[in-house]
Amino acid sequence: MTTSNDSTNIVSLDEKKPKQPKLFRFVIWIVLAIILLVILLSNVYIVKENEYKVVRQFGEIVRIDQQPGLYFKIPFIQSVTTLPKAQMFYDVAEAEINTKDKKRILVNHYAVWEIKNPKEMIQNARTLENAESKMDEFIFSIVRTELGRLNYDEIINDEKSSRGSLNDQITEKVNELLEQDRYGINVVDVRIKRIDLPAENEKSVYKRMISERESKAQEYLSMGDAQKQRIIAQTDREVKEMLAKAQADAERIRAFGEREAARIYNETFAKDPDFYQFYRTLESYKKTIGEDTVVILPANSPYAKWLLGNMK
Repeated sequence: MTTSNDSTNIVSLDEKKPKQPKLFRFVIWIVLAIILLVILLSNVYIVKENEYKVVRQFGEIVRIDQQPGLYFKIPFIQSVTTLPKAQMFYDVAEAEINTKDKKRILVNHYAVWEIKNPKEMIQNARTLENAESKMDEFIFSIVRTELGRLNYDEIINDEKSSRGSLNDQITEKVNELLEQDRYGINVVDVRIKRIDLPAENEKSVYKRMISERESKAQEYLSMGDAQKQRIIAQTDREVKEMLAKAQADAERIRAFGEREAARIYNETFAKDPDFYQFYRTLESYKKTIGEDTVVILPANSPYAKWLLGNMK
């Protein structure tokens, strides 16, 4: 009986042993699944609207994704790098230029550019820094050539300057050089931002500018004085003409008035001779009799008659 029970227990233990490997294998599968999921997720990448994704395999470019969306790469074999698709701003280094009239100027300009062909850019320029360096080199060369054909005042004077069309010419020629060397980038616009003089030339130029402005101011003052004298002379002449005409008109009016007065006097005095005689006598009194005048008149004198009121 005892032997039978022992054998039964041994058989039962042997039946339980196979269950442990099954659990172990299940855990291993779970771990492998997690690892595969991590690997899968780490090799998923997203392409945004304003960027390129460059997929390389053993250093060689296998494709370039530029449409927005979700993409996959082969784990451990392929790698992904990003390049900007949007337009970029580049501040070109300040350059010293000699103008056509042998004057030195410092030109500061900028460029707006973009990657046109990512594969060509990587193959020939390799990096964004190298692409900007080549672009800077071409811009400097063309700016120096184009500005060297213009005089100083044509560059700095807005009225005489052709800088608007010059910017377009520089942009076009830089793109021709970049296309020729297949750098895969495109310059959208090149603009001159600032033009200065070298520090050692500024003082002399300022003095010359001040002298020119003072000379111009004196010229304007002389022109103003001459114009003033012409206006004064013309005004004086017109005033004299107006006064002469007014005086002539006044003389005519005065003569007409005196003639009319004489006519009225004659008509009036002719109607009443005694009144006329009285009036003339009074007028003579004004001239002959003053404040201290002593008049001795005979009794039959016309003056005495008038003064005594005896007018018969």
